[in-house]
Amino acid sequence: MIVRIDFNSDEALYMQLYNQIIIGIANSEIREGDNLPSVRELAEDIGINMHTVNKAYGILKQEGYLKLDRRKGAVIAIDIDKYKATVELMEDMKVILAKAICRGISKEEVHQIIDDIYRDYGCE
Repeated sequence: MIVRIDFNSDEALYMQLYNQIIIGIANSEIREGDNLPSVRELAEDIGINMHTVNKAYGILKQEGYLKLDRRKGAVIAIDIDKYKATVELMEDMKVILAKAICRGISKEEVHQIIDDIYRDYGCE
C-alpha cells in the first residue's frame, strides 16, 4: 500500500492516514490478515511523527479494523458487528447529508454518488 500524505491539507495527518487505510481495505488493496508496517517504519517512510501513526492505528483498532499484536505488529482484522457498523454509518451520514442538503445536492444526486463510489470499489 502506498500512503500519500498531503502536508498542505487542512485535514489532520492521522486522519489522512486513517482514511487511506480504510480505503485500502475497501478496495482490497489491503486484506484481512495483512500486516501493516510498524509505527516506526511507516512514520519514517512517509516522514511523519511516530505518534501520528500511532494515533491512526489506535483509532483503527478501536473501530475494529486492526489488531495490534506484540509479535506480528499491526494486522488487518475486521471485527464485523453489522448492527454497530450500521448505527455508526447512520450517524456519519446524518452530517454528510445535512451538508449536501445545505449545498443544494438532491437525493437523486446523492444516490448517484453512492452508486459511483460502490462501483469504484468493485461492489455492484
